[in-house]
Amino acid sequence: MGDEEAVQRWERRGQLPLIAASLLYLTAYTLTVLDRDASPAWREAWSRTMIVTWALFAADYLVRLALSRRRWTFVRGHWLDVIVLALPALRPLALIRYLYRRRPRNAAMSLEGEVMAYSGLTALLLGFVGALSVLRAERGARGATIESFGDAVWWVCVTLSTTGYGDVVPVTFHGRLVGVLLMSVGVGLIGAVVGVFSSWLVQSFRRRDAEDTGRGGGKP
Repeated sequence: MGDEEAVQRWERRGQLPLIAASLLYLTAYTLTVLDRDASPAWREAWSRTMIVTWALFAADYLVRLALSRRRWTFVRGHWLDVIVLALPALRPLALIRYLYRRRPRNAAMSLEGEVMAYSGLTALLLGFVGALSVLRAERGARGATIESFGDAVWWVCVTLSTTGYGDVVPVTFHGRLVGVLLMSVGVGLIGAVVGVFSSWLVQSFRRRDAEDTGRGGGKP
């Protein structure tokens, strides 16, 4: 178990610096996509920022892999980290995990409320990153209908909700790949929120019926 303890110690020490690097990467990525009037010097600075922060993510993963003696087990148990290395804009999801771990033990929010809150935050972050990614892929492409950030946000909303109006659609390979990922994740997130909300409603009605029965003393 010594190797697992070493990995956990490394994760605890590097958690906040990596969260800061994640937010820095997301900021640089956002400016790269949205600020089209930036000077070449600024664009170069943002590109270098993205490269350096991604290198930090990769180094963190490799160090944890080296600290773990059962490396194949580590890889299987940390598959999400591999996805984040391929899609580093999703790294700020670690902030949501950090907030969950640091939440007060005596928080008034119920388990159902926590699930809905963290699922909602995850959906917002995925939607924002998805809008940036599809805009970067589609803008300027032949026959593209997603030419502004507003178009990208609208497309993300109808994609995550699996509505699919079809008024704006990606035409590039990378844009469609973002669409597939968003649809796959969207079904899970929306299903989780709806399922938890339904469970919360059922439990609330049961508690209310039990309280009414108790106050009535079994009277018909």
